[in-house]
Amino acid sequence: MSEPTPDATQAAASNRDQVASFLEHLQHERQLSPHTVAAYRRDLLRFLEHLAVRDPRRTLLAVDVHDVRGFVAAEHRRGLDGRSIRRALSAQRALFDFLARSEGLKRNPAHGVPAPKSARRLPRTLDADQVSHLLATASDDFLARRDQACFELIYSSGLRLAEVVALDVADVDLADALVTVTGKGRKTRMVPVGGPARDAIRAWLPRRAEIMPPGNGAHSGGPLFVSRKGRRLGPRTIQQRLHQRGLERRVDGRVHPHALRHSFASHLLESSGDLRAVQELLGHADISTTQIYTHLDFGHLAEVYDRSHPRARRRDTEEE
Repeated sequence: MSEPTPDATQAAASNRDQVASFLEHLQHERQLSPHTVAAYRRDLLRFLEHLAVRDPRRTLLAVDVHDVRGFVAAEHRRGLDGRSIRRALSAQRALFDFLARSEGLKRNPAHGVPAPKSARRLPRTLDADQVSHLLATASDDFLARRDQACFELIYSSGLRLAEVVALDVADVDLADALVTVTGKGRKTRMVPVGGPARDAIRAWLPRRAEIMPPGNGAHSGGPLFVSRKGRRLGPRTIQQRLHQRGLERRVDGRVHPHALRHSFASHLLESSGDLRAVQELLGHADISTTQIYTHLDFGHLAEVYDRSHPRARRRDTEEE
């Protein structure tokens, strides 16, 4: 193996020094966390390695958009996902912005270079039997009644965790079986509430009233779900209580509130096939967000195809 030329050695040393100065800037001036600085260091050292292979004499000040795109392609071939490549590009953009200020770099070569899209992860859902087992009525004490009402409502109406936390008693209309929800972007929507959820809320409200001080929303106002001290329940508590319920009921995998929301969407879509209605109930601004649930029901769609499509029937007949 031949020895690197002096130009290559000098370029490598200059590049390492500039990255080190940038990381010191992140740590001491911008005061980023050690974890973030360490992640930037790993990403930038990989870029320097790529640069040394591509052109050993190339300095950071001479890097162009083709060098950055070549790095993205190499990382993608290496199997790195889109999220990790986006982070590496973010580190490069920040580095070159720093060099523009400190070294007079004229143009940031990482600006405008896209990362490959990550494969979208399908949300975890529970099947109908798992939901029934998870939401089977528990004991009659304060926490059990509260948890039952909370979990039933999330599944019944497909609520986000932040939405259920923000609910007040006045937001639930048990007579008309509706809940008024404030979702993302402060947008409100009205969502139906199913029978089991209404029953659970009716059983919870008297227990809630017992611990609420007079004149502080004991009956008609204030937060719907509260702690023993009468304070609005926080998201972390709901997550922990549902996870504990999942462990007690031996439900496979970690059970979290969004799994109930995903299950609501999947079960509703499977039964109705009405994607637009599911979008409205979930409060999705863009129907493309809702379309992810169509992938969850592929088995059902395949059955419909085999049962309904003329070609599928002809194939079955020929096979017989």
